[in-house]
Order: sequence, then structure tokens, then C-alpha cells
Amino acid sequence: MSALFTIILPVFLVVGFGYLVSWRGWFGESAVNGLMNFAQNFAVPTLLFASMARLDLGSEFRASLLIPFYAGAFASFTAGWAGARYLFKRGPEDCVAIGFVCLFSNSLLLGIPITERAYGPDALHGNWAIIALHSPMLYTFGISVMEFTRARDSGLSLGRVAMRALSGVLRTALVIGIICGLAMNLLMQAGLVMPAGFWAAVEMISRAALPAALFGLGGILYRYRPEGDMATIAMCCACGLILHPAITFGLGKTVGLDTAGMRSAVMTAAMAPGVNAYLFANIYGAARRVAASTVLVGTALSIFSVWMWLAILP
Repeated sequence: MSALFTIILPVFLVVGFGYLVSWRGWFGESAVNGLMNFAQNFAVPTLLFASMARLDLGSEFRASLLIPFYAGAFASFTAGWAGARYLFKRGPEDCVAIGFVCLFSNSLLLGIPITERAYGPDALHGNWAIIALHSPMLYTFGISVMEFTRARDSGLSLGRVAMRALSGVLRTALVIGIICGLAMNLLMQAGLVMPAGFWAAVEMISRAALPAALFGLGGILYRYRPEGDMATIAMCCACGLILHPAITFGLGKTVGLDTAGMRSAVMTAAMAPGVNAYLFANIYGAARRVAASTVLVGTALSIFSVWMWLAILP
């Protein structure tokens, strides 16, 4: 019970406060948009930049950590896509969007603060390694599958579709922050020394990233009140909150993943679908109601799924 109040509740209270003030009209829609624009396009990419620049690339990018997490993610996508296609009889583009909702966990805005509160700042190395690949890999996969789905009867070449997917990923602020951080990491290993004032400024912006993003997330979630499609939403929540972390946990045990890696992988997998899952659906105009409602319902339910995994994990 103490984990609920000391680890999980503070994070969700910040989200809930953002939801409350948006619901009451004390923090308007334009203010929420401005805050999220700052958080997603500037503060969070700066946090990613700083984390990637300092990450030990040699020790953290290991198959025993990454394979369990991403195997669970792609299995969750497949289950969501198949359920949408064969159980709920959705159209091809809706199936891809619903699969992406099941695929994309909120690794950064929820995974980082909850893991840090549960196990301390030194436990985040595995999280950062997962996050370094998370947006680039999953966006590339999702956009590619969607573009190929849409292009089946359009006559577009394979190269043209691939270029669309790649350009879409490389324009994402989070991916830009990751790439710049990895470049800085390599330059620092080669002997580059940045002045202390530079890192002080980076830290100032980075410290604002998670509180601003969590508060803004509450305002965003207020817009996404559930409307219908509850069976599909329940399937997405089950894939994201149960199937993904369960596969990650099982594979982690199988490959002998160490305690720190298991905590990072499973806790990241257990997070609800992020707002980016809705943004993906919105870009393509597919399954937007399912995606929006799953983000809201999944975020609420993740309080209990995270509590369960905290009890299971060593």
C-alpha cells in the first residue's frame, strides 16, 4: 500500500491537477497547448539530449534488456491489430492505428518519474536505453506500416513509401533531441569538453520537462473523454497494461536479465499508451476516438497495473 501513496500517487496527482484546472476552466485550452508545445518540443527533447549525452552506450545497449521490451511491444501491436481486424471488423487503417495504441507505451512522461520514485535516479539507465530507441523505432515502424497500408492500391514505389516514413520520423522533436544527445555523447568520448554554463542551462530546462509535461498531460486528457467503442478500448488497455509487461517479464526471466534491467524494462512496458498514440491516429484520421479514449482510460488504470508490478518486481 505504501508504494501507491509514495511512488505512484504523486505522479498522478500532478496529472490530475492539470485535469482539474482544465475541467474547471482555470487553465484554458490555449494555455494547455502552449505548455505542451514547450514541454514536447523543447523541454523534453532537452531532457532527452542531456540523458543521451551522458548515457554509457557500451553497457546499457544490451540485447537482454532491449529484446524482452521490444518483443513485448511488437507482440502487443500484433494482438491489437488482429483484434481490430478479426474481432471488431475495423478497416485497414483503423487496424494499424489501434495496433499502434497497443504498441506505444508512455515510456517518458510516466515511466521515468515512476521508476525514479520507486528505485532512485541511478535505476534509470535502462529506461534511457529503451527510450533512445523507443520513438525512432516505433514511429518508423508505425508510419511504415500505415504508409504501406495506404499505398497498396496507389502505385507508390517501395522507396517512396520508405522515404515518407523516414522523413516523418526525423522531423519529430523527441527524435531530434535523442540524435543530438547521442552525437554529443560520441563527441565527448572523442575529447570534447563543454563549458559548465552550457550544462547548467541544459539542466534548468530539463528540470522543467517532466512537471510541465505531466501537468499539461492532465489538460490534454480532459479533452479525450471516452465515447463508445468500449470493447475496443478495453482490448487496447489489456494489450498495453497486461500483455506487454507480462511478455517483457517472462522473456527477461528467460534471458537472465539482471534486477536493474528487469525493473526498467517491465516498468516501462507497464505504462499506459502515451498521447503520441493519439497524435499518430489523428495524423492519419484513423481510430481517433479509440486512441484518445484509450490514452485517458489506460492512464487511469495504470495506477493499479503499476502498483501490481511494483509488488511483483524485486
